[in-house]
Amino acid sequence: MAEVLVVGGNGFIGSHLVDALSEAGHAVTAFDRFSAGTASYRSTTARMLPGDFLSRSDLEAAVVGQEVVFHFLATTTPATAEADPTLDIRTNVIQTIELLSACAAAGVRQVYFASTGGAIYGPQPLSDFSETDATLPISPYGIGKLAIEHYLRYFGATHGLRSTSLRISNPYGTRQHPNRKQGLIPIALRQILKGKPVVRYGDGSMVRDYIYVDDLVRMIAPLAEVEPLHEVYNLGSGRGSSVSEVLESIARVTGADFEIREIPTPATFVDRVVLDVERFDAEFGIRVPTALDDGIAATWADMTERDGD
Repeated sequence: MAEVLVVGGNGFIGSHLVDALSEAGHAVTAFDRFSAGTASYRSTTARMLPGDFLSRSDLEAAVVGQEVVFHFLATTTPATAEADPTLDIRTNVIQTIELLSACAAAGVRQVYFASTGGAIYGPQPLSDFSETDATLPISPYGIGKLAIEHYLRYFGATHGLRSTSLRISNPYGTRQHPNRKQGLIPIALRQILKGKPVVRYGDGSMVRDYIYVDDLVRMIAPLAEVEPLHEVYNLGSGRGSSVSEVLESIARVTGADFEIREIPTPATFVDRVVLDVERFDAEFGIRVPTALDDGIAATWADMTERDGD
């Protein structure tokens, strides 16, 4: 078992990862702001370490004694990065470089970075994207993630820091924060819960690869105990769903007759992104993804329960 740090351990994916790593027997430290004073994860053994990702000294203190670091903290969303690209550079990119520098100095064995599979490949005429396909992002969010991937290689070449980029598709599920305005499923469910119209970009034909968060962390958590063969992995369900199909699933699950308000698709959105996950499955075993209806039902139940608290 390993000493493991989850940067962003109180976030949507990070909190689930803290639980999965703790359940596997690792000594887990969750680094985050914990601005509400409480933990989103359920683990009773994980160590809560409040800190500021924008503070070099906090990052240096967090990585001391850690063998594996999962970097799952993001200071921007695709929308906020597009509204202010320099914010993404000043916070996500520069502070990740600070984190990697601290990891190299502390002798961290392995770093895993939560990259993006939804934005990093860009608009290309491909059905499914594999890790060997060109990376041509046109959004500031994707450009920033790709820049960090390159810096991972830099620290590997200059400091011997081992690292792996995890290109995650479109995760959704329990504990997701709809107020962050990221993710079709949580935002749509929140609108329905409030009795408001659901916003749809374009005509609903845009296709994405949606992966339920429990499926995602089942892929990620075992990586704490292995030495990956590759420096990049796609993590997704391996199947595509159109926006219209997602909204139809939401209607079935919630039983709601909600209004759909169509708005123009942003210029940086691509029509179709589905991830080829054969590389991961060949190395770590083939998984059976949670059905969309089942995942949305669990997300809806969690959201309605939290709304009543």
